[in-house]
Amino acid sequence: MTTAAFSMEFGQAVDQLERADALSAMLASQAQAVAVVDQAKTQIDVAAQKIAEALTSGATLYYAAAGSSGLMALADACELPGTFGVAQQQIRIFMAGGVPADGRMPGDVEDATQDAINAADSMSDGDVAIVLSASGTTPFALSFAETARRKNVCVIAIANAKKAPLLDLADVGICLPTQPEIVDGSTRLGAGTAQKVALNMVSTQAGILMGHVHDGLMVNVVADNAKLRKRAMRIITRIAKVSESAAQEAMVLAGNDTKLAILIAAGLDAEEARQCLADAKGHLRDCLPAVKVGSI
Repeated sequence: MTTAAFSMEFGQAVDQLERADALSAMLASQAQAVAVVDQAKTQIDVAAQKIAEALTSGATLYYAAAGSSGLMALADACELPGTFGVAQQQIRIFMAGGVPADGRMPGDVEDATQDAINAADSMSDGDVAIVLSASGTTPFALSFAETARRKNVCVIAIANAKKAPLLDLADVGICLPTQPEIVDGSTRLGAGTAQKVALNMVSTQAGILMGHVHDGLMVNVVADNAKLRKRAMRIITRIAKVSESAAQEAMVLAGNDTKLAILIAAGLDAEEARQCLADAKGHLRDCLPAVKVGSI
């Protein structure tokens, strides 16, 4: 049942419902928000391809947004280096007013068009920008997108309103037409959920296209803590079919590069493994037929 149908059935605002019914209405709102993302799969795939091409070429991926949309962008951007091994310097995050260190997000920064222009001015030809705004009318987002277009940068826009001005500025427009929020104006709810799902899909598909996912495993993971080092060991032993001690030895030889360690564990020396990955543009699957898996 959609939120609209739920509200009509009860004829009351969410705060006037019984508590259990209010929670059901909230859940229905979130489910509807997720469902609308299905309409944008074609555009999401195109966006992922643009991002994969840019990052593979050494270009930079920019995220720009304000308010709740900025928080969705921040969450996605911060995952890329750790999950897919994207170089930290290739990811830039511009949130209106800056990333909130103390939980404060002043509303007036959404109108800071000059800040957006200054931020976008650092972009170069070949870079890609993901710009988000639930309404598609946020001045910060519009100014960033306009400046990016003038600098010949590919703009991927995500908005939750059809015919949003932001979508008109995009090379790739991702429209996520969520229903009116169950708490009017609180775009962290339905709109934010749809944006988060779409961003997850874009970045994960980009990671796959760059060869950083193999058999559902994050083979380019940056193993910089105990949990991730254990994960890297499991990935190496599973793909290369070697013992944990052999996986650990390979990781040392690979300088903690998980993808490289898989090939070393599978039988290549470090230089051969690096060359193979370079020739295969980072795609591990293209290198594995060249080695006898489980040879050490």
